[in-house]
Amino acid sequence: MKNVRTLDKSFNGGVLTPEFYGQLTDVKFQTGLADIRNFWVLPHGPVANRPGFAYVRAAKNANKKAVVRPFSYSTTQTLCIEMGDQYIRFHTNGATLLVSPPTAWSAVTAYAVGDLALSGGVNYYCITAHTNQLPPNAVYWYAMPSGDIFEMPTPYLEADLFDLHYEQSADVFTITHPNYPPSELRRLGATQWQLVVSTFSSALAVPAGVSATPSAVDVTTTYSYKVTAVDSTGLEESLTSSAATCTNNLLTSGRYNTVAWSAVTDAIRYNIYKQDNGLYGYIGQTDGLTFKDENITADIGKTPLIANTPFVGTGNYPSAVSYFEQRKVWASTTNKPQNIWLTRSSTENNLAYSIPTRDDDAISFRIAAREANSIRHIVPLTSLLLLTSSAEWRVTSINTDALTPTSFSVRPQSYIGSSNVRPLIVNNNVIYCAARGGHVREMAYSFNSQGFSSGDLSLRAPHLFDNLTITDQAYAKSPQPITWHVSSNGVLLGMTYVPEQQIAAWHTHDTYTLAGQSIIESVCIVAEGAEDAMYAVIQRSINGSTVRYIERLHTRNFVDVEDQFFVDCGATYDGAPVSSLSGLSYLEGETVNILADGAVHRPLTVTGGAVTLDNSASVIQIGLPIIGDLQTLPMAFETQALGQGRKKNANKVWLRLYQSGAPFVGPGLDSLIEGKIRTTEPYGSPPLLKTGELEIDVKPNWGDDASIYLRHTNPLALTLVSLSMEVAIGA
Repeated sequence: MKNVRTLDKSFNGGVLTPEFYGQLTDVKFQTGLADIRNFWVLPHGPVANRPGFAYVRAAKNANKKAVVRPFSYSTTQTLCIEMGDQYIRFHTNGATLLVSPPTAWSAVTAYAVGDLALSGGVNYYCITAHTNQLPPNAVYWYAMPSGDIFEMPTPYLEADLFDLHYEQSADVFTITHPNYPPSELRRLGATQWQLVVSTFSSALAVPAGVSATPSAVDVTTTYSYKVTAVDSTGLEESLTSSAATCTNNLLTSGRYNTVAWSAVTDAIRYNIYKQDNGLYGYIGQTDGLTFKDENITADIGKTPLIANTPFVGTGNYPSAVSYFEQRKVWASTTNKPQNIWLTRSSTENNLAYSIPTRDDDAISFRIAAREANSIRHIVPLTSLLLLTSSAEWRVTSINTDALTPTSFSVRPQSYIGSSNVRPLIVNNNVIYCAARGGHVREMAYSFNSQGFSSGDLSLRAPHLFDNLTITDQAYAKSPQPITWHVSSNGVLLGMTYVPEQQIAAWHTHDTYTLAGQSIIESVCIVAEGAEDAMYAVIQRSINGSTVRYIERLHTRNFVDVEDQFFVDCGATYDGAPVSSLSGLSYLEGETVNILADGAVHRPLTVTGGAVTLDNSASVIQIGLPIIGDLQTLPMAFETQALGQGRKKNANKVWLRLYQSGAPFVGPGLDSLIEGKIRTTEPYGSPPLLKTGELEIDVKPNWGDDASIYLRHTNPLALTLVSLSMEVAIGA
């Protein structure tokens, strides 16, 4: 028998499936773990316990699902949208958007959609423009909930929430679903929002009152004119006016026709077109309201726009939306599942075109594929990627720098297929969920193939995905680059992802009440300050009832020990010293962990919405316990068969910690020993967080693997930098 010391190891290989334990020479085996629960992997190697979820507010309906989606108006104005059964609410910086009591309803006020009014002590949201319609008339008003919560109605039913696709540009949040007309959630002010059905024509009105007046009465020739309005950018042009005609002979010297029209709001110029051989051709532009035609030759290479509104009626609503090369992109209706439409260049919803075709016209085409599979996602990278239910396609321009109606190519890149979960874009890579099998894949450009190739990111951890599906996902850039994936079993899967360093490390996250595992149903990431904040919808069983809460993952950064937040569904008290806390009815009957002024308090049970502490404290973190587990892989060492077939026993473990509380360590979860980190701190004060090496003598346990378990249950930070062991080897 001899003792062997293992090397210090990092952990950016992530969790590995038990089926991988025999791959002892694989590089990921050297940096992986058998279990990473409620810890996340840092890109440079350590693992750190995740912070807790802070309670924000109960979702509107405890018995119906909801989803959360990000809205970013600017770098300083971001929101989490809670979308439930026929309603929307907003949350920001861990709080719900509220409204100040609006002005009392008035019979003489002309109310527009989105306006608020107070009547009978209830806040109302205007759903139909009107005057003199007293609330609670449901044709015109939507009653908002008590507590001054800002809430607006939507048509979206619970069953369709997870299949809603969205894209945002500035203060317009476009929503698509094949069962609903495409709509736009528009932010007009902090508490002024509208949800309107998209229109697919120019935002400029058609010029009215068009007339044509000859300079002399002459019936030799009939001339016909149309006028369009142009905005300040020169990119948005209205549809054409009705034709105006007159008779004259412009071949006679000094003759002319005067075309006149009424002004159009937001137009600064007007284009004039004259009929020539059945087509209206361009003859000039003016910033006035009249134009003189002195026998100008019509340019029939530039004709007025022709309206195109393909998304009208059931079966014709698009399923996906995005932006690419200054065009808005729509795809896949029920009747045309393989079709795609791109708006006119630099327009939001204008699908008009002209004859003959111009480069800035709208684009539409159908993917010619072997199988009729719907386009599920539009992904804008250096090329436009289309993910369908059975293949991935790339749309590029031909012989030009940009897509035009006459210069584009559509080519398949792989034949995997995507689920309906919205893909993530990380750098220039796409993270998407496979249509079948439940795995998560990446698609990235390959110089070798001169195209995009797809790879399985779940390859070394299939046990997290097999026989399950991913139902939602989001990506956080800061403080750690982690993609978050909601599994159909209610567990949250995290992947620390740095593709340029070939890091794709998986870790699992769960949350519990006394009744058992809570179900994480939806997540989104919203930039708040210097970090990305995760909001989640979590279904819990509390005090015998099913509830759904909106919760926000707390920052892990802290300066003072009392600011550590490692409890779920938690809350913070910061004020004068108190010995009791109330306002905890949302945790009624639960046993909670408490950090009081940086010291771990014994667990307490919430009774009557309150708890009483053993001692008073001024900064208190309170919430559901978080159990964090780590387990090392079977030990391998340099001898025949890398040590397989020999019994092993870990005698001693050295943990290198960074700003950490004391973990429990042992050869099994039933034989754990708490590490001792208190040194010179006075009795009654919280122990300082440990930075450095911690030596622990573990209980003997001869076996095949010499695996070490680490469990962390206290509401304190723990960052494990590396781990090494002294192991006795049997014959």
